[in-house]
Amino acid sequence: MEIKPHKKLITKQWLVLLTISVFIVLSGIVLQLLISLSDDVTPDQVAEILWPITVGLILLMWVISAPIIILWIKNLSYSIEDDRVTIHKGILTKVQQNIPYRAITDFILHRSLYDRFLGIGSICIQTAGQTQTATGYEGKMSGLVDFQDLHQQLRDTLKTLHPRAEAVTVAEKAPSLSGEDKLELILEELKAIRKVLEKN
Repeated sequence: MEIKPHKKLITKQWLVLLTISVFIVLSGIVLQLLISLSDDVTPDQVAEILWPITVGLILLMWVISAPIIILWIKNLSYSIEDDRVTIHKGILTKVQQNIPYRAITDFILHRSLYDRFLGIGSICIQTAGQTQTATGYEGKMSGLVDFQDLHQQLRDTLKTLHPRAEAVTVAEKAPSLSGEDKLELILEELKAIRKVLEKN
């Protein structure tokens, strides 16, 4: 099954850029108020320098980010197969990320404030050997409209492939042992290993 992210994902990115722009403007206002408290400069002198820099930063951010966002989302797609989930991504360098079901431990549904506002969601793919990414997830399928049904379908598939996973998640806690008890258990194990080695 081939899935493309919904166009609302682009809208989400515009909202993120807009939020950053508002934050930059608010930072500029606070900075102008703080610098204007000094007797050395007037508010007009501060505004002449501060606001062109602020507007320039915002314009530069939009000019650089807008084409990258559009191209990234245009090239983003997900493929759900019988044995794996594949994420196709990249702008200049195309990446095909294959995540086999045998390595997947769970699918986590994630919805940010913007996602809830736009009616979309993301499904994060968690694996046994967590990848060294900033998110801590192996992969992420963003911009999904039918996220709840897809999430349930993926988890059901995972349950059929790993039937013991449900039973293992709720395991009884092992009784805690003191330091001496642990050493005694280790010593007994070593003695048993020595007997086996001596027989051979």
